[in-house]
Amino acid sequence: MKTAEIKQSRFELRLSIEDRLFFEKASAISGYKTLSGFVISAIREQAKKIIHDKEQILASQKDKEIFFNAILSNIEPSERLKQASEKYLELQSKK
Repeated sequence: MKTAEIKQSRFELRLSIEDRLFFEKASAISGYKTLSGFVISAIREQAKKIIHDKEQILASQKDKEIFFNAILSNIEPSERLKQASEKYLELQSKK
């Protein structure tokens, strides 16, 4: 049985001595065995946050576009939408 090969690539980074010591301290405090493990974890978490935030913004922009296109268009509401609106107003008037 063949084992799956994990393809890896190298990423090099030059740090100041102060930064390296700072990161190594954080790595040790966090319980990481290597600085590389700590850096990969920190970068992954930050990347997830950035991507999530950007996707939220894009979704929000798309929602705005759909909403304003619907409001500004001259399309007549469907019968089903009109009935839903009437039912909603009727329920609201009973409160």
